Amino acid sequence: PESACIHELFEAQVERTPEAVAVTFEDQSLTYRQLNRRANQLAHQLQSLGVGPEALVGICVERSLETVEGLLGILKAGGAYVPLDPEYPRERLAFMVRDSGLRVLLTQTHLSAKLSEFQLPLVCLDSDRRAIAQQSLENCHSGIEPGNLAYVIYTSGSTGRPKGVEITHRSLVSFLAAMQADPGLTAGDTLLAVTTISFDIAALELFFPLSVGARVVLVSRDTARDGRRLLEELARSGATCLQATPTTWRLLVGAGWQGNKDLKILCGGEALPRDLANELVRKSRSIWNMYGPTETTIWSTLYRVRSGEGPVLIGRPIANTETHVLDNQLQPVPVGVAGELYIGGAGVARGYRIRPELTAEKFIPNQFSKKPGARLYKTGDRARYRPDGNIEFLGRLDDQVKIRGFRIELGELEAVLGSHPGVREAVVIAREDVPGEQRLAGYLVAAKKPAPSLNELYSFSKDRLPEYMIPDLVVLDSLPRTPNGKVDRRALPAPGPARPEPEETFVGPRTPAEEAVADIWTRVLGVGQVSRYDNFFDLGGHSLLAMQVVARIEGQLGVRINLKELMFQTLAQLAAACEERAHARMLSSGSPGSARHLPERKSAG
Repeated sequence: PESACIHELFEAQVERTPEAVAVTFEDQSLTYRQLNRRANQLAHQLQSLGVGPEALVGICVERSLETVEGLLGILKAGGAYVPLDPEYPRERLAFMVRDSGLRVLLTQTHLSAKLSEFQLPLVCLDSDRRAIAQQSLENCHSGIEPGNLAYVIYTSGSTGRPKGVEITHRSLVSFLAAMQADPGLTAGDTLLAVTTISFDIAALELFFPLSVGARVVLVSRDTARDGRRLLEELARSGATCLQATPTTWRLLVGAGWQGNKDLKILCGGEALPRDLANELVRKSRSIWNMYGPTETTIWSTLYRVRSGEGPVLIGRPIANTETHVLDNQLQPVPVGVAGELYIGGAGVARGYRIRPELTAEKFIPNQFSKKPGARLYKTGDRARYRPDGNIEFLGRLDDQVKIRGFRIELGELEAVLGSHPGVREAVVIAREDVPGEQRLAGYLVAAKKPAPSLNELYSFSKDRLPEYMIPDLVVLDSLPRTPNGKVDRRALPAPGPARPEPEETFVGPRTPAEEAVADIWTRVLGVGQVSRYDNFFDLGGHSLLAMQVVARIEGQLGVRINLKELMFQTLAQLAAACEERAHARMLSSGSPGSARHLPERKSAG
């Protein structure tokens, strides 16, 4: 539909099925009519604050019904949303707020203190509920057109700062129309939504079902990271469709998922290994491999996966999309010959927010189109056409990598690490020392002796980078060089499992609970010993390994923890939290057996 905007697709569905359940989160649900009315009231509130076409609104919320209400409210007001992840470091959030030029910030009360420093109008979806409820229930008239912005998503930038990708309503509507053809979704479907809205594929999880009358079941951030909880929610929700990265699918399989012949699987964000693909084919109704950069609106190609051998292809372009494999002279290469993949069509972004030079470099005139102003996006991906017309992905032409579905520019990490006053040189690479487990490794040369401690360098990184972008750090006397003087990345050593320099003399676990948690850490991390003062991430842990720790603590100790606790607590603090939780459960149930996994608690004496 050439003349439609995203929220108008939703409004049309409200007219068709007003009483159908639109969205569910834990034990709460909203029908299409209820969600529409709440979004309308929020939209009128935002319009009273000056939000209209091309106005950007930041949304910083934890996953809840308010997430969907907030996104729809922004779009109905005529604005475009900018996702701000609550877990991002303050410095990164501050850059995104400044760079995007936000008009208003949409948040929740418990997060408002983190955003108050930005001197922008704040709308809290919970504490401001009474004021919002005074607004009109009717659909807004904003004057928005398909060429106006729908959202701006920030991605990693090779120059050391993130860049905002501007996507219009026209591009997103075209994408959703293509998805209705394949892989398809109907009003009878339920889609389990597991992705943070800072990741552009969340737009498919939310707007795709809401445009066809299906039901969205949102899961919390902690559930999405925990294989066992996600497995439980997948069964409880009755989901018929789930989109996730290969990492998340491995997490589910590792948690014991036996399959569901009614489940349609959408897989993307990183390369899909053949062994995992074959297993998912056996366990599901169908599986679709999806490919596409943020700059061409979520997914640009898709491929129905069958059991077989060899690489899993990325398929053919979706509707209203074109692909070209070109050489260095921008000429098409023959079938079977590798070149760079370029993407054109309705999904091509407007460009990068206030970055005209970078936009001109990456978005070039489309020499194959007769449409005035048509452009191609230069993906930086190597690919080739197969004889059957499908595309095979062959890797990157630059230093961009995908780690657990997240797109990361190694140049950004090098720029951040290199900005530490004690660092003279910094190089970051992606390693796969364990098959199927890709990790970031950063190599630093100190500006002078003594070198900064690893504790200091990790702390510096955590203040500036999201957790998934923090590499394992190694301090070297010098970087290995090739004969022509370039850094020899292949000669860089594998990071060892050794801990950062301890602030205190090594102190081993003192209690049975600490010993139990330490045993889990040593097995997952492959380290010889763990101090009660150690932090999991300082020992080389990352989010994928953290999921294993969470699952093992639940399985062996009988208590549930979340990733935030693991990230910000020492081993001693985490063990104490596990012990407290187990005894609290025992007291509430009145059954000593409920805490049998943890050793008997000793008195303070």
